[in-house]
Amino acid sequence: MNLLHLNDRLGAYPPSLYADQCGPQPDLPPLRGEARADVAVIGAGYTGLSAALHLARRGLSVRVLEAQRVGFGASGRNGGQIGSGQRQEVDWLEAQLGRDMARRLWDLAEEAKAAVRTIAAEAGVRVRDGIAHACRTASEVDHARHMADHLARHYGYDRVTPLDRDGLAAALGSTAYVGGDLDRGAGHVQPLALALGMARLARDAGVVIHERAQVTDLTHGAPSIIRTDQGVLRADHVILACNGYLGDLDRGVAARVMPINNYIVATPPLDDHPEILPDRIAVADTKFVVNYWRVDDDRRLVFGGGETVTYRFPRDIAAVVRPHLLSVYPQLQDVPLTHAWGGTLAITMNRMPCFTRPAPNCLSASGYSGHGVAMATLAGQLMAEAVAGQAERFDAMAAVPTRPFPGGAALRKPLLVAGMAWFGLRDRLGF
Repeated sequence: MNLLHLNDRLGAYPPSLYADQCGPQPDLPPLRGEARADVAVIGAGYTGLSAALHLARRGLSVRVLEAQRVGFGASGRNGGQIGSGQRQEVDWLEAQLGRDMARRLWDLAEEAKAAVRTIAAEAGVRVRDGIAHACRTASEVDHARHMADHLARHYGYDRVTPLDRDGLAAALGSTAYVGGDLDRGAGHVQPLALALGMARLARDAGVVIHERAQVTDLTHGAPSIIRTDQGVLRADHVILACNGYLGDLDRGVAARVMPINNYIVATPPLDDHPEILPDRIAVADTKFVVNYWRVDDDRRLVFGGGETVTYRFPRDIAAVVRPHLLSVYPQLQDVPLTHAWGGTLAITMNRMPCFTRPAPNCLSASGYSGHGVAMATLAGQLMAEAVAGQAERFDAMAAVPTRPFPGGAALRKPLLVAGMAWFGLRDRLGF
């Protein structure tokens, strides 16, 4: 099973709203023949592009090998949310890793948001402020209120405002939730525009990006040898930036990082529904198979959610997502959906990203578990630092343990089936 080609045509972006908004993109040539670089980056999503950009600005020669198109994977298909903190909240981090490590990870995550905003500004991509977290139970609302106070008292972060039922309903234009909070320090962005903008900045810095250059073999050494179907690249350092599309390039990473699919739909501009997200914030709820949404600059609702238990996308993605959308906004019953697309992200057992060194001259970061816009961008920066000999911050992330899934990579598909079926049932029952 090759996720690079299971659901998508070679060289074609998915039929997303984002791809339509960005328009046709010029093809970048595949790797042909033999080439040499200081650093080979495998994957042209946020992780790889950020790494390449920061490495090139340090004066290193960099080539990026992308099996499909720039931003083809989760980086160009996601909900665009730039969340605060790590995927796990600071109370979990404190309990598992201690207060000092939790604070260090919080500070890195704050830097991740700033890095996205800086790159987006350079690339001319707009970032809007605000993410609301929508709770389904009173206990979740109490926890959200406690965490807002905890962040303000102990982390100096006072951007989170708790919201009661009425306050959240006014912010969302929906009465589906019992309360939550609003994080004004978080934000959201058109994700494919961000990836393409990052690629432009990298190329301007001297990075050579090869599209349709799927890596077929990786041999670590001095130098490492990376083979594609048309060429060979030798490099002193290798960065694995494949996330859910890693395949068999590294079994150790694959055992810890599981690909999963998620689905998004978009509506026409909602000019007749000014009550929906009047301040144009983004939202994520507390379901395990999370619902997440925002309105774009044209006031189109971009809504993600829904689980499936196979790696193949459903024939009718809109039919999978629409019930979740209508559970939040029943007033949109008669509004058509203009776009529906799927994508593959990756999770880890503890939902913390997997930073690791597969070989002495190879770095890998993946498994962002739905928190990748900010953390993947930072991961690239940290890997660039490590290649340049400043590995302390990369090693801080690598010190967070990520256990292999039971059975490793070999049992990922049956685990996906069992896990998604179980957690999907829990969400529907309201647990």
